Amino acid sequence: MTSPYGKLYLIPTTLGDTAPLEVLPISVKKIVEQVDVYIVENEKTARRFIKQIKPSKKQASLQIFLLNKFTDPSELPDFLEPCLQGKHVGLLSEAGCPAIADPGADVVMLAHKQNIQVVPLVGPSSIVMAHMSSGMNGQSFAFNGYLPIDKVERKKELKRLEQLSYSQNQSQSFIETPYRNNKLLEDICQALNDMTLVCVACDITLDSEYIKTQTVAAWKKNSVDLHKRPTLFIIHKE
Repeated sequence: MTSPYGKLYLIPTTLGDTAPLEVLPISVKKIVEQVDVYIVENEKTARRFIKQIKPSKKQASLQIFLLNKFTDPSELPDFLEPCLQGKHVGLLSEAGCPAIADPGADVVMLAHKQNIQVVPLVGPSSIVMAHMSSGMNGQSFAFNGYLPIDKVERKKELKRLEQLSYSQNQSQSFIETPYRNNKLLEDICQALNDMTLVCVACDITLDSEYIKTQTVAAWKKNSVDLHKRPTLFIIHKE
């Protein structure tokens, strides 16, 4: 039986200033052409992305719901009301894939509870692409989000993740606010064993892409400037 509800499309975007259709499949373009209701983190960049994908789409016709750290959870049911009225809704990531290291998981869960079909679309995920290119364990890995800001706590967490990677044979990945990337790499080199492997995956899919896996000892001798560049770090102790 066909559902009377609209679908919730999970729409990925680029990971930086790249022409969308260079890294996104045509299926994303087709959905953006159909959908006029969006849940987004930043309205300005979302409208810019939609315009790049479909220049002829009238911006005035778009209905935009904002989902960010200031959004009250009580607002979320309103975001999916158009689906209940038979309209499709797009959950649009600010960078990469929605609900993965990105707001949106709560909306997706609410859609499941309301029997709204959730449709994930193919697009670049820095987490998956970094693990693909790291040479580390692709059978067992974990993403840990942001590490503690406090220097002592951050080093303690790095050591915990290093031990976890060793005991479970599981690669451990994490991110940092881009302007603190260089400091995090310094802390990694100070806190971890010289033979622990570290992958630095930076500016994925961009012209400035840099992906390198080497030991902590090698990173101490051959560092890289990561300041204000989106970066994912992966460690693995064998």
